[in-house]
Amino acid sequence: MNERVDLNYQPSDDEPFMNERQKTYFRAKLISWKSDILREARETLENLQEENASHPDMADRASSETDRALELRARDRQRKLIVKIDAALQRIEEGSYGYCEETGEPISLRRLDARPIATLSLEAQERHERREKVYRDE
Repeated sequence: MNERVDLNYQPSDDEPFMNERQKTYFRAKLISWKSDILREARETLENLQEENASHPDMADRASSETDRALELRARDRQRKLIVKIDAALQRIEEGSYGYCEETGEPISLRRLDARPIATLSLEAQERHERREKVYRDE
C-alpha cells in the first residue's frame, strides 16, 4: 500500500462517492488518529510507571490514585476507539466504508470527516438514539 496522500485534498460531493481518493483520505485520517491514540497511551504508561514511586503523604497518594483511575478509564475508552478504527479500516478494504449499516445509503462526507468511524447516517443515528431514549425512559 504505497498511496500518496494529498494533504490539501478535501472530499467533495462533486466526485463519485468513496472513490479511491476518498478511501485514501479516510484511511490516512484513521491511521493518523490511531497513531495519536497509541502514542498517548505509551506516554500515559510511562507517566504511571514514574508515579509508582511511593507517596509518603496520604493526601498525595489519594490524589495520585484518583488521577490514575481517571487516566485508566480514559485509556479504556481509547482502547475501544482503536477497535472501532480498526473496524473502519477493515470496511475500507471490504468496500463497505461510508455506507450506513442500517439503510445502505451513503453517510454524508461531512459526517465521516467529523467522525470517521461512523457506521450510521445522521438520520439513522438519530433514530437509534431516540429508540435508546425510549427504552431508557421506560
